[in-house]
Amino acid sequence: MATTSTSNTTTLGKPSPWLHFVAGGLGGMCGAIVTSPFDVVKTRLQSDLFRQKHTAVNIINSGGSVVMGAPRSTGLLYNFVETGYIIRDIYREESFRALFKGLGPTLVGVIPARSINFFTYGNGKRFIADKFNNGEENSYVHLSAAAFAGIVTGTATNPIWVVKTRLQLAAGDKKVLGGSWDCIKRIMQQEGIRGFYKGLSASYLGVTEGTIQWVLYERLKSLSTEGQGPVSQWAGMLGSAGAAKLVASLITYPHEVLRTRLRQPSVNGVLKYTGLWQTLQLVLAEEGARTLYSGLSAHLMRVVPNAAVMYSIYEGALYWSMHKS
Repeated sequence: MATTSTSNTTTLGKPSPWLHFVAGGLGGMCGAIVTSPFDVVKTRLQSDLFRQKHTAVNIINSGGSVVMGAPRSTGLLYNFVETGYIIRDIYREESFRALFKGLGPTLVGVIPARSINFFTYGNGKRFIADKFNNGEENSYVHLSAAAFAGIVTGTATNPIWVVKTRLQLAAGDKKVLGGSWDCIKRIMQQEGIRGFYKGLSASYLGVTEGTIQWVLYERLKSLSTEGQGPVSQWAGMLGSAGAAKLVASLITYPHEVLRTRLRQPSVNGVLKYTGLWQTLQLVLAEEGARTLYSGLSAHLMRVVPNAAVMYSIYEGALYWSMHKS
């Protein structure tokens, strides 16, 4: 891979700094396209607007298709089945294109977000190791670099994710549908610049996810690829990427729901969710703690393969750069 591994520390490789930027953006783009339908489902499951919209339909149609809000099994396996039903219903009721709703701003967000994150992390860990740890990587170096990269990425890309969330919550409403530019103008007119930074506090809370993911990934990759051949190393890297994302997501997922609620548009001019702590209290009081894991199955079905695709492209680009000569 891009570094030479030992059991607890790694000696830094020297890929060109710009390569982290390009490889991260390319990996993020490919992963987002492949898993876009799960992203749409996840966003709708996290939002109470979508839940309320379908409650009446579910009461009338309790013997029909299984959609959110209807009486249902609570088993984890059923959550994955439910995701499949929702994808089917979106396809039937809205069109195939609706499964990729918000993909435009997602790509506009993912490409710079991943580019910034991988660039900041890849070069940050080198800088931190060189300045503070004699050029050696370890878990503390990874943690510091990952936290810094998460804060920079979240701040820079939050407006894009607000637009993406608004588009995905449109759900066929002609009054709010339109392109990304229409959504941007609407937010600016109704909420001003501050509207583009809704959910930023939850994004900062989510820095913990990226930090856990990077630290776990580096550690698992070191353990799974040490002394292995190229094929085994590649398989170990893919498994490490997926496992790290799975664990990080399970630990930190509630911040995703809070962030989606904070980014929801106003209803009749009234914003229901106004702050991180207020949103948490309101969700717990009105819907219970289980709601903090709404959309988890769709999220995992998206982010685990997404991470495998993204990291494989990233690592492949670094490996190619270091071995092309």
